[in-house]
Amino acid sequence: MPDTAVDGDVLLNADEIVKHFPIKEGIFFKHQVGSVKAVDGVSLKVRRGETLGLVGETGCGKSTLARCITRLFPLTSGHLTFDGADLSKLSRSQMRPYRRGMQMIFQDPYGSLNSRRRVGSIIGDPLAIHNIASGDERKKRVQGLMEVVGLNPEHYNRFPAEFSGGQRQRIGVARALALHPKLIVCDEPVSALDVSIQAQIINLLEDLQGEFGLTYVFIAHDLAVVQHVSDRVAVMYLGKIVEVADVKDLYSTPRHPYTNALLSASVVADPDKARVRDRIILTGDVPSPINPPSGCRFHTRCPKAQAICSTEEPLLQTAAGDPAGHMTACHFPVAEGEKLASGKATILHAVEGFLAEAPS
Repeated sequence: MPDTAVDGDVLLNADEIVKHFPIKEGIFFKHQVGSVKAVDGVSLKVRRGETLGLVGETGCGKSTLARCITRLFPLTSGHLTFDGADLSKLSRSQMRPYRRGMQMIFQDPYGSLNSRRRVGSIIGDPLAIHNIASGDERKKRVQGLMEVVGLNPEHYNRFPAEFSGGQRQRIGVARALALHPKLIVCDEPVSALDVSIQAQIINLLEDLQGEFGLTYVFIAHDLAVVQHVSDRVAVMYLGKIVEVADVKDLYSTPRHPYTNALLSASVVADPDKARVRDRIILTGDVPSPINPPSGCRFHTRCPKAQAICSTEEPLLQTAAGDPAGHMTACHFPVAEGEKLASGKATILHAVEGFLAEAPS
């Protein structure tokens, strides 16, 4: 995949990442009858110190890709390079040294913390696993982390149930920071929180990025949040990246019809702009990842689809007139100013409720 980034600036390089989950039948002698193509040939580069936003509908493979990037899932195929090291085929024990450099913040602050363990033990687990500190030294470090994320260090011995949802997510952030990682994958870190708390966590993540030089992969459904926090944005559909660009370019001149549909479904704070905005309503349902369409996977719902779209898969490349970092996988990219819908949309609804859906 072409990219303008200098190799030394690239912290994470995912090249043709594939993750298929086998579907098996049988009681005693199970045999594979198919596979779920959750991630199917994704290439991405994440540069040091940047925030790469990742968006897409429920079931498109965002969370699976996040777990492939952190090697929580073994890869079906493809190559993954982190900080110059090839992690593609490393075993669980071989991955341990590299896990210090990459951590993850999970969506659900209630389910990602063990309710039977005290907060100090939860945050200190990475230090214990990697034999970095013990006893009073570990306690001192954990309390320091709690203070960094805005928690009272004196609450070291409390249980997660004694904290609010926002405070629990701060615990998750503190745990992710414990080993001073270079990369943090944020998998829907604010979607389970009240709107009033979301801004606090987002501001915390931005402050920590500036203080510790962190690199983020930020997965979210809220396109306004992604626009606010990201330097670049990648749009994912049915296991494929369909568009990637700097945040300003993608939000001002989206080229892929799917990106246009997502942006038209996002919430607009100004009611006057919301009334006059053209809404793009897609036809049909998202195809099954077990048997995705041939050619362009979006052609079954695309208002611009033509015959070639059903037979030939488009390459992720720069369209005419776009900057080098703006790449689109589309045979017929949307021209600047082109309208895919006007007034009251006449195409059947399929994107409605996108922002309210549960994450993939």
